[in-house]
Amino acid sequence: MKKIQLLLILLLLISCSPQASSSLQSPVSSATSTSFVTPPLEPIAFTPAPGAHIGDSVPTSLRQQAQNLDLQNYTLDASPFVESNPSLSETKIQWVYALVAPFPTVADGVTFDQLLAVWTDGALLNGKPLLMEESTRDALTVLWDAPASPSVRIVSTGELLDQAWSESAWAIIPFEELQPKWKVLTIDGQSPIRKSFDLSTYPLVVDFTLQSSTNSLISNSLISNYDPSKLTTVILTGVTALVRATAVTMEYKGVTYPGEKIRDVLREADIAHISNEIPFFTGCEFPKPDATGPLVFCSDPKYIELLTDVGADVVELTGNHFADRGAQGMLETIEIYNQHDLPYFGGGIDLNDSLEPALFEINGNKIAFIGCNKPDVDRFPTARDFRPGAAPCDFEYLAQKIAELKSQGYVVVSTFQWNESYDSRPSPQQMADFRLMVESGASIVSGSQAHYPQMMEFYGGAFIHYGLGNLFFDQMGDQDWMPPGIRREFYDRYVVYDGKLISVELETGILEDYSRPRIMTDAERHGFLQDYFFYSGWLGLVPTPTATITPTLTPMSIPSAVGTPAP
Repeated sequence: MKKIQLLLILLLLISCSPQASSSLQSPVSSATSTSFVTPPLEPIAFTPAPGAHIGDSVPTSLRQQAQNLDLQNYTLDASPFVESNPSLSETKIQWVYALVAPFPTVADGVTFDQLLAVWTDGALLNGKPLLMEESTRDALTVLWDAPASPSVRIVSTGELLDQAWSESAWAIIPFEELQPKWKVLTIDGQSPIRKSFDLSTYPLVVDFTLQSSTNSLISNSLISNYDPSKLTTVILTGVTALVRATAVTMEYKGVTYPGEKIRDVLREADIAHISNEIPFFTGCEFPKPDATGPLVFCSDPKYIELLTDVGADVVELTGNHFADRGAQGMLETIEIYNQHDLPYFGGGIDLNDSLEPALFEINGNKIAFIGCNKPDVDRFPTARDFRPGAAPCDFEYLAQKIAELKSQGYVVVSTFQWNESYDSRPSPQQMADFRLMVESGASIVSGSQAHYPQMMEFYGGAFIHYGLGNLFFDQMGDQDWMPPGIRREFYDRYVVYDGKLISVELETGILEDYSRPRIMTDAERHGFLQDYFFYSGWLGLVPTPTATITPTLTPMSIPSAVGTPAP
């Protein structure tokens, strides 16, 4: 009885203390970090073991793991509620939470002051209460006192995602509950799915303590649901074609000029993907900005410097123009990639090589890339037993190989050079082919062919983006047949954690100077996202799309000494 009275007094003192209400997070321990393995959560009815006390603020997965220790006498609670006792074994635990919204949310983040105003003053960030499970509310109450009504609404774990989507509501969840249908919002620019994440300045961190007389506890170490050494990021991009006006600009302004304004975004990723449709070819003629006649392309071998400068880690060879300079051009291209230690997929020196996936293992995560060329007609010859080329779409093989890779623990990225389109909507057959890859086991399916961005969807637990638009190509929209908005580009950023895809972020850019994309302004990005969330069928979750933002075209300035490349 005395123990219960003491605990009640301690709770009262903490809730009344000004220091408690202003302490936004506990100090970060310098101890070695060990992550719990957090299985998918389902609503579970817990029955504590005899002599056990588990606080209401303890998150579901942590509660479950404590019970799996099969201890007879222990206490697990927020650290302020656990009285230090040198005679007991003690484990410090740090739990990270995330501010999230339904994936088709235009806003990217808030300040901490805005978030705290929701809690303390009852403000509404997006016109609705924040959703969370009861233990999350109790954990944050340890940091900030009880929330103001009606700024927070309790929803059970199993219903939280569906409820947020149906109401366009935001939520706070433990890090281990992240999945791609949530958009992780930044707080003062900080996000736990970013490589630059600084845990010491992030407010959504709660400290817990596990205390027991059992010596088998992990003592003098820090247990957490977040371990940056288990996080891997991948960026997928659209069409790269270093020809025509793009190539002319590179000749006069420098080979690395096109990547100057987005290189940091690509370099930040553990794996940066480039889909280069054009062969490198010694003897390639000096480019012309307005080349006419048959679309037969090549790139000067020195242009490889652009790909290495932006940090390319894997190159896709499914493009329609890979065979434009015949076997000699394709073999030279592959040799250049090999010389620069650039893995490739979706094409190769023969059929078997073209069908092989590119495999990576980074931070304990296994990621596989596999791709194919859908058109596969005489105009775009694909690889055969004794002929180099892009990989043909052998769907029986792809289904078998993707299933095999998944069974080996790979997160599979499946890409397509499908029939080119200048429409935001994929064709029914395109949708069927992309979905087949998901049904075979792919977690990510991406269209590398679309010069014009296409819609996206969640299907069977995977993310499909039917077309990302161009990356490096000269389509500025100044020809009558080009649709408005062709300059807009997606760079999709995927986050894999502990062997599972947990998040998708849409980076957005816009092409300038026939060659060089830049990151969109906030106004451009909001209009772009509104448009494509609308096209993707998420009308109820975003405002009616605004008029397409089409920045003023800047004519390309070509030096007078045409035909004389810059040094």
